[in-house]
Amino acid sequence: MRRPPALPNQPGPPFNAPAARRLRAALGMGPEHVAHHLRVSYGMPYASPDLVLAWERGAAIPSSPELTALSGVLWCAPGELIGRPRTLRDHRIARGLAPEDVAPAVGLELLAYLAMEENGNWQGTERQSAVLADLFQLSLPDYITVTGREEKLAELLRRAVTTRWQAYVRPVGKLVPLDRRVIENALRALHEAYQGRMTATLAWGDTTAATDAEAGGQEFLAQAVGHFWNRVEETRP
Repeated sequence: MRRPPALPNQPGPPFNAPAARRLRAALGMGPEHVAHHLRVSYGMPYASPDLVLAWERGAAIPSSPELTALSGVLWCAPGELIGRPRTLRDHRIARGLAPEDVAPAVGLELLAYLAMEENGNWQGTERQSAVLADLFQLSLPDYITVTGREEKLAELLRRAVTTRWQAYVRPVGKLVPLDRRVIENALRALHEAYQGRMTATLAWGDTTAATDAEAGGQEFLAQAVGHFWNRVEETRP
């Protein structure tokens, strides 16, 4: 029987194929056993050993319902089969929650929550955001990403490292609930790292080396948010 196409509102979350393969092997199950349980216990008549192997090889990605069923077969939490979650849907599935559980918990109508999840645009209040963070057990970086603040943070960080970082302590602090000293230390370290890189670029007479360094500077800016979180961890008191 042919596998049905994924519904528009049920795209597969980032799937950790090696974890699925490892968990299956640890249970002493073959692909045929997994497929059998998916058919019999989870109402997926199209499930076959080839489909299971395609998931494990990364040739296919299970839809949200398929991932939930697979986690049941492998006796694990859905989050164990997901790569690093980034979206609202990813985090919800990772916690094994249904939209019907999340919406009332954060104080939203179900359709309103589903629209935010489908559009990837969280619009909850600060109180609702705090409840969401607790419900999904979000780290601070994940909280910033899920609530749609990451791009704004990235822009502030790019400006901070290329101009006067001191002017961006307050704006960053409005986005990221961290102690002011932690933000200051992180921005100072990022600014020094970037400016040191670019100063070295200007000092080099080798055009090729200078071009490579310039590209490295652009890459640094593109990864500014990741560098920021690394510095935050390093500079926390």
